[in-house]
Amino acid sequence: MLGAAEIRQLAEKLEIRPTKKLGQNFVIDPNTIHRIVAAAHLTSEDVPVEIGPGLGSLTLGLLEVAPKVIAVEVDERLAQQLPETIAKHKPGAELELVVADALRVTELPSAPTALVANLPYNISVPVLLHFMEQFPTINKGLVMVQAEVAHRLAASPGSKDYGAPSLKLAYYGPARLAGNVPRSIFWPIPGVDSALVYFERTRKNFDDRKVVFSAIDAGFGMRRKTLRQALGGWAGTPAKAEEILLAAGISPSQRAEELNIEDFIKIASKK
Repeated sequence: MLGAAEIRQLAEKLEIRPTKKLGQNFVIDPNTIHRIVAAAHLTSEDVPVEIGPGLGSLTLGLLEVAPKVIAVEVDERLAQQLPETIAKHKPGAELELVVADALRVTELPSAPTALVANLPYNISVPVLLHFMEQFPTINKGLVMVQAEVAHRLAASPGSKDYGAPSLKLAYYGPARLAGNVPRSIFWPIPGVDSALVYFERTRKNFDDRKVVFSAIDAGFGMRRKTLRQALGGWAGTPAKAEEILLAAGISPSQRAEELNIEDFIKIASKK
């Protein structure tokens, strides 16, 4: 496991200054790494994919449980160093490295069964949803994201944090908060708090994903309006939206924030 001193030495060696653009905040506390790995509920049969492995702290933690880790890294300097770091600290461990922008990855060398990552704050939700869409073999995951985003991802209908991200992750399966993470375990120290979100994939059929997500976007694009009005453009007219809603057994006077994912799936099925 990498400690704070070694992380800074590696960064100095690579002439890396963590940037906000790439969302680089390196975890320097080994105990937090152990906590993340434990919260991910991995088994020896899992093949986790890690997005943004950075200097390799979490990668090494994952390799203590999983026989192989797929790592997706966009920074070429970090990607070049990672195999050397793994070989030094975990000789014989199997690392499959993909040097690419995570939002553009559509293929991986192996089929991942879990996603475990300290996600870059600026693209955390798009990356998470992209991987859930692209890799149906991912059946669970644990991500560290900005605390505000974590609460949105795990929110329930009617709560102030509930919105499109909550529903889009819920489309695949349940999600819950798995703990807070103090700022002090990062280098550099970020200006926001972080939290962990654990999720599972329980849904097996994704043929309706696009129409369900478009209904969610329409509903929350005008979240203060009734669904009759908010879904008017999506359905064609407010009258058509009302017809669809009634067919789905949902009151046209309700608002998007009152509905759960099953409600939106019913709405999409009636379009």
